Amino acid sequence: MGNQTNVIDFQLLGFPLGPELRIFFFLIILSTYILTLTANIAIIILVRLDRRLHTPMYLLLSHLSFLEIFYTSTIVPKMLANILQKTRISLASCLAQIYFYFSLGSTEFFLLGVMAVDRYIAICNPLRYAAIMNVKVCLQTTAACWFGAFLSILFLIILLSKLSFCGPNLINHFFCDISPLLQLSCSDTHMVEIVVFLFACNIILSSFLLTIISYVLIVSTILRIPSQKGRQKAFSTCASHLTVVVILYGTVIFIYVRPRFAYPMDINKCVGVFNTVVTPLLNPLIYCLRNNEVKLAVKKQLSRYVMGKIMSPSHIF
Repeated sequence: MGNQTNVIDFQLLGFPLGPELRIFFFLIILSTYILTLTANIAIIILVRLDRRLHTPMYLLLSHLSFLEIFYTSTIVPKMLANILQKTRISLASCLAQIYFYFSLGSTEFFLLGVMAVDRYIAICNPLRYAAIMNVKVCLQTTAACWFGAFLSILFLIILLSKLSFCGPNLINHFFCDISPLLQLSCSDTHMVEIVVFLFACNIILSSFLLTIISYVLIVSTILRIPSQKGRQKAFSTCASHLTVVVILYGTVIFIYVRPRFAYPMDINKCVGVFNTVVTPLLNPLIYCLRNNEVKLAVKKQLSRYVMGKIMSPSHIF
């Protein structure tokens, strides 16, 4: 990687837990992880099977679910292993985890921005929606989100790979985050910290600003709808997305978009658990519970499955 280091691997400290709490915490995280995978896979399958969901909005939702699967899988398996028994992680693996974690996280921010624009067009320009936001445009924008995020974070990884680490090798976190890793470097990290902060501001706040502008325009349009029923119907189409935006941006801005974001690390770890473990599960649940079209699609597929079981030969004879 072009750098000379004395430290070749690191110890993730995780959370200081006793034996009984460790098992309990392991089971909670494992159960949440399994539910996250199940819920997001179900969203992807549901969008694929139901023709009524073959629209840009739900195509973006399936991309978001696909992303959430890999986003949480970047952190949780290693975290589970570290809960049971303290494990070491090599410098190369640490940088790889940082790369995929931040690339997938940046992709999610970009996708949420695109979803906000999609809702803006659907509510504020409904007659032109089909022409502006068709499936081809949707695929192009999602591809741009993935490519732009993975390319931009690569620059940060190159900067980190040039740092020297001389000890100690204890990372005060449950995964390889940039802040605790920089604390272990014996190189001058001032410039790297500035670049990381600027990247966080540009990626997070730019997509957040796009989302806020979209929703200001959406709300102003909704308020001009004469009937209360029409206003409620219009707002229900974007309520799920807005809820996800508030949860995700709130936690991430708290951790990263502030100077000297490494302090206090214990609070960052607690918020990090919510962001990397809980949020990927909340997203599909929020979209299912607050979206009538998704609930109808779930009922339709379940009824098809039940009828198929009833009509199968094993149930007839």
